[in-house]
Amino acid sequence: MAPRRNEKSRLPVPLPEGKVLDDMEGKQWVLGKMIGSGGFGLIYLAFPINKTNKDASHVIKVEYQENGPLFSELKFYQRAAKKDYIKKWIEQKQLDYLGIPMFYGFGLTDFKGRSYRFMVMERLGIDLQKISDQNGTFEKSTVLHLGIRMLDVLEYIHEKEYVHGDLKAANLLLGYKNPDRVYLADYGLSYRYCPNGNHKEYQENPRKGHNGTIEFTSLDAHKGVAPSRRSDVEILGYCMLRWLCGMLPWEQNLKDPVAVQTAKTNLLDELPQSVLRWAPGSSCHEVAQFMVCVHNLAYDEKPNYQKLKNILNPGGMPLGPLEFSTKGMSVSVHAPGNQKVNFRKVVAKQVMQTELMDRVDTERTMGLPATQRKVQREDTLTRLLHSGAAQERIRRKEYHDSSECLNEVKSHAQKAGYMGCQNSDVINMTRWPPCYKYTSTSGTGITDLESSTGLWPTASQLSLSEETKTDVYYYGFTIVVLVILVCLALCFL
Repeated sequence: MAPRRNEKSRLPVPLPEGKVLDDMEGKQWVLGKMIGSGGFGLIYLAFPINKTNKDASHVIKVEYQENGPLFSELKFYQRAAKKDYIKKWIEQKQLDYLGIPMFYGFGLTDFKGRSYRFMVMERLGIDLQKISDQNGTFEKSTVLHLGIRMLDVLEYIHEKEYVHGDLKAANLLLGYKNPDRVYLADYGLSYRYCPNGNHKEYQENPRKGHNGTIEFTSLDAHKGVAPSRRSDVEILGYCMLRWLCGMLPWEQNLKDPVAVQTAKTNLLDELPQSVLRWAPGSSCHEVAQFMVCVHNLAYDEKPNYQKLKNILNPGGMPLGPLEFSTKGMSVSVHAPGNQKVNFRKVVAKQVMQTELMDRVDTERTMGLPATQRKVQREDTLTRLLHSGAAQERIRRKEYHDSSECLNEVKSHAQKAGYMGCQNSDVINMTRWPPCYKYTSTSGTGITDLESSTGLWPTASQLSLSEETKTDVYYYGFTIVVLVILVCLALCFL
């Protein structure tokens, strides 16, 4: 029975670990520990009744029976994503895999007088939002790879009369046993845009406007139009732009849906220049071309998926495995050109280049007067502050609070025209210098102020710069001369 639409979805009371659930096919599943929750339901590890001592390769999603999202997801899997359907599609399209999680069963259970609906699903790994939060932007090859894999998924579900409607990094998960693969999960907002081959008509409804995840939702959704195939590929374009550039042009106005809609309209109306301006250079050329094709689609038009894939992978090279590691910056991917990109080497190279530039600037300014050295040094600091390597090193360093360090840094920051460091993880990279850490030599009482990045002035420069030394010498000499003159005047008097 479908859930009551006027019943507001709410998080259910957790089920006890170890509870046995019977699905509709008579299979029994044992609940493990709860590993997550959403706006409507809970997620548990799950074990077949006779394999509770093994590593869990399944999860169970539960919600109150009267709630809606899990019911919608269940209907999607029953109608469009059965194992046999997916296997046949993979063979037909000659794919190595299709990024849709496997569905194993469903059923109802009771607990404390309430009825629960549950679904048994393939267990997946970490989602890309967590990787993005840790590592920042993705490499271009990674973004294009993800785009192609998602086009595979979208083409399949669109052929089955469904659209996903909520594609974003949080809904893209790596495989648990095969982390070189990426899967599009969470079909709670999936929509049957073409039931029985009859496409929904274009009709704007302001009361339903701005639905979905506001930063990625399509222009149709902003207008309250039912989602279609072009909505999914448009959302994918926004996601790729976000993964590549780190943010979207409208992210500062997410509390104002109308402003977001206007910004998206302006971006699409000025393609491809708008995308190229947002991320200067050739790094987003493929994404800009992708967005041009998407923007030209009619509401009920079928996207040319192969053309879109060719834009993202012009050479048509095999994708190979996609690999992410959440430890440090060790993230590698087999790019469309079958080239392995190692993020650790890339970052190390950037750091070495930045430190070399710092040393060259220091040597170049050694012979300049103090005032010119100060200007040259501040220009160097500003340039390094905007470099990708400097930003990454600044973000990852820990600031150890100390009153003496704080006073020194504030003094230096005010003199250099920057804002002072704060003991916070949130740093405005365009204005703030890096923080410094205060260390003490054990047993000696000697303190040392060290730069946490190696890219900024040394402790001696902070405590007594060359310009300060010059001022001390000048005023000291003046005072001595004045004292001598006073002594001579007293002698003659």
